[in-house]
Amino acid sequence: MDLQDQLKNLFPDHVVSNEPEAVEEKDHELYVQKEPMICKFEKRKGKPTTIISGYEGEEEDFKLLAKELKNKLAVGGTFKDGEIIIQGDYRDRIMKLLQEKGFKTKRVGG
Repeated sequence: MDLQDQLKNLFPDHVVSNEPEAVEEKDHELYVQKEPMICKFEKRKGKPTTIISGYEGEEEDFKLLAKELKNKLAVGGTFKDGEIIIQGDYRDRIMKLLQEKGFKTKRVGG
C-alpha cells in the first residue's frame, strides 16, 4: 500500500487537484520619507557595527528593510528599538543601497 492509498483511506472525501498552487508574493512598497535616515558607525563590545535609524514609516516596513539589507550584504544583524544594527562597517554600501531605493541618507561619525 503506497502513500496515495493510505491518504485515500484516511480522507475518502478529499478530491486531488493536479493544479499547482499559486504562491503570491506581495511586492511591498516602502514608505519613502523626506527626512534623511541616519547611518552611523559604533564599536559595541570592541566590534564594529553599523546602525541605521530615523525611519518614520511602519515598524514592519523597517523590519523588511533590515532583512533585505542583511541578505544583500550577507551579514548578520538585528532590528531593535527602532534601529537596524548590522555587524561590521558597511556604511558606504548601505547608504548606496538605500539611495537606490529612493531614501535620503546622512552619514554620522568618522
